[in-house]
Amino acid sequence: MPVYRDEGIIIRTHKLGEVDRILTILTRRHGQIRAVAKGVRKTSSRFGARLEPFMVADLQLYEGRNLDTVSQVEQLASYGAEIVADYQLYTIGNAILEAAERLTRETASESHYLLLIGALRTLAQNEKPAPQVLDSYLLRSLALAGWVPDLDQCHLCQNAPISFSTHTGAVSCSSCELPGAVRLGSPGLELMRALLAGDWDTVSRAEDQTKEAVGNVVSTYLQWQLERGLRSLRFLERSE
Repeated sequence: MPVYRDEGIIIRTHKLGEVDRILTILTRRHGQIRAVAKGVRKTSSRFGARLEPFMVADLQLYEGRNLDTVSQVEQLASYGAEIVADYQLYTIGNAILEAAERLTRETASESHYLLLIGALRTLAQNEKPAPQVLDSYLLRSLALAGWVPDLDQCHLCQNAPISFSTHTGAVSCSSCELPGAVRLGSPGLELMRALLAGDWDTVSRAEDQTKEAVGNVVSTYLQWQLERGLRSLRFLERSE
C-alpha cells in the first residue's frame, strides 16, 4: 500500500462508525482528498484534536482504493479557535471552506491551497473586514478555477463599464448592458478589481453600501457558476 506525505487543510469532517471520522482535505500537492482517520473520536486519540476544520497539518497517509488512511499528523497551524469564537467569522469561515470544497473537487493546484490558507489566516487575525475577505477569496478562487471576471472594459465597445453580468462575468456600459446585469457603477467595479487583486487600501476606502452590493453580486456569480448554491451562504453574517 503506497504511503505519501503532504500538507493539508481540513475542510470537512464526517463521522464514520463509532470512533472513526472521514476527512475532506485540500492538500498542497495532491489536490482534494478524502481520508479516514481511525479512532480519532476516542478520548485517548493522539491526534483527534489536530484534525478539525480550519486546521493545517503535515500528514502521512496510506493510499486506498476509495479512501486514504491517515497514519501520522503534525499540526502546522490552527485557525479554528479564533474563527469559532466569533459568530461572523464562523459563518464566513464556513462559507470559505464550502466554496473551497466545491471548487477543488475535480482539479486543484498549489495556488488553491495557498489561497485558502491565506484566507483563513487573514480571517483568524481579524485585521481586515471579514465580509471582504470572503468576497476576495471567492473571486480569486473562481479565477483559479477558470471563471475569470473581465472587469476592465465594456465587452462590446470598450467604453468605461458600469454593470456586471453574474451569468458571464463580463462588464458593460449603459449602451451595451447585458440582460440581467447588475449596475454597480464605477465604485462597485473598482471594489471588485481591488478584491480580485488583494488591494486592501482600495477596499478600505469603499463605502458600506458599495461593499454590500458587491458582496451580493459575488455570491450570485459564484452560485451561478457552480449551478447550485452554497448552504453556508444562508447563514452568512455580513454585518460589521
